Amino acid sequence: MQGGIQGFFSHGNVIKSAVLRHLRVAPPAALSLMFARHESTPATRMEEHGFESTTISDILQDKGKTADGSWLWCTVEDTVYDAVKSMTQHNVGALVVVKPGAGEHKSIAGIITERDYLRKIIVQGRSSKSTKVGDIMTEENKLITVTPDTKVLKAMQLMTDNRIRHIPVITEGGMIGMVSIGDVVRAVVSEHRDELNRLNAFIQGGY
Repeated sequence: MQGGIQGFFSHGNVIKSAVLRHLRVAPPAALSLMFARHESTPATRMEEHGFESTTISDILQDKGKTADGSWLWCTVEDTVYDAVKSMTQHNVGALVVVKPGAGEHKSIAGIITERDYLRKIIVQGRSSKSTKVGDIMTEENKLITVTPDTKVLKAMQLMTDNRIRHIPVITEGGMIGMVSIGDVVRAVVSEHRDELNRLNAFIQGGY
């Protein structure tokens, strides 16, 4: 996965370089027209559509509150078997783990992932039906997190550097969701595509 992501970024740099070379070899008259169009474009508009502008908040909005398991959870007292069963039923790779207690507002204890199950149950020969989620989860104080304002590329860097596939989204009020490496990659691919479309429109006179 990491090699694929690095290749993706390299591919994006190659495309950008090709576009810049195209601009450098364009006839002087064409360059004058291009820069005239650029100067006539409001700075705020160019900034609004600048590359690497997508944030985690944008991903959460696209996912929606009930999409892709954003709000799925289990408790520290649940068995690992039940947690894995829930992940399978909802086609997700991780669950938020909450502390037991009454009330609508749950206190976050950590997360449990497919990787936790494989490494701490299957490989060690433990029973998923007799092991509690709290025994194998990644605890809250060890979680790597992002905020809604975190740039998508920064989130991707955190995930690849730390070899994780899911990352909780935290605000001052607590955890508001979770994004996966798949969510992040889709957002980056979309952003690259949009940026190339804007560069093409710039060259062709769209700006």
